[in-house]
Amino acid sequence: MRVFVDTSALFALQDAGDLFHQDAVKIFNQLATQAAELITTSYVLIETVALTQRRLGLQAVKDFIQNLEPLLSVVWITEDLHRKAEALLLHLDRRQVSLVDCASFVVMRELGLMTAFANDPHFTDAGFSLLAP
Repeated sequence: MRVFVDTSALFALQDAGDLFHQDAVKIFNQLATQAAELITTSYVLIETVALTQRRLGLQAVKDFIQNLEPLLSVVWITEDLHRKAEALLLHLDRRQVSLVDCASFVVMRELGLMTAFANDPHFTDAGFSLLAP
């Protein structure tokens, strides 16, 4: 099984106070049991580190980089993928959908992924399925 992993899931795994934390831990454990391939993008990593540093501090960033990041298969955003994400962002014309989200959608479509480990309704709006515990 191959699953796309979003910032919303990565942050929830780290923050016990996040409303999605318990569900995220359950889903993560299920994925580990299934030996699922966890795929994300370099943009999601940047967003996750920035959010983690701002809300949880540098020790949490260190824990993320050392313990969680190595479990992820990272698609590095190239200029071509970036331009496709920008085009999608402009096409969607929705203030709430970010460039990071659009890059995720582009990568998911290019890899044939239909399922995301996320707590972000923009994924379902874009036609993808979210994992539930």
